[in-house]
Amino acid sequence: MSEFLFLYRGGSLMTRSPAEMQATMQKWMTWMKELGEKGHLKDAGHPLDSTVGKTVKGAKKTVTDGPYAEKDLVGGYSLITAKDLAQATELTAGCPIFEVDGAVEVRAIMAM
Repeated sequence: MSEFLFLYRGGSLMTRSPAEMQATMQKWMTWMKELGEKGHLKDAGHPLDSTVGKTVKGAKKTVTDGPYAEKDLVGGYSLITAKDLAQATELTAGCPIFEVDGAVEVRAIMAM
């Protein structure tokens, strides 16, 4: 098995009612539980705070404020195990972020 990182991008719950937000969170918990029961969830990760952030860049280590445009904003992550990239990509199918027009970026973690 190989390791992959799911980066959850975009998708806003802010326009939803509290009841809709609760239902969506339940879907996330159910999906994560299913991944875990099937042996694919190595670390559920955590949601990231979208209100604070910094970027440090370049040789001069220039610091700028974040976060960035919603489409580029990483809202959270999970560490997944799968036999290959194709299977890891298939595992995103049940992710609730798609219901709020978000995306899952699937990245392979290189063995060192």
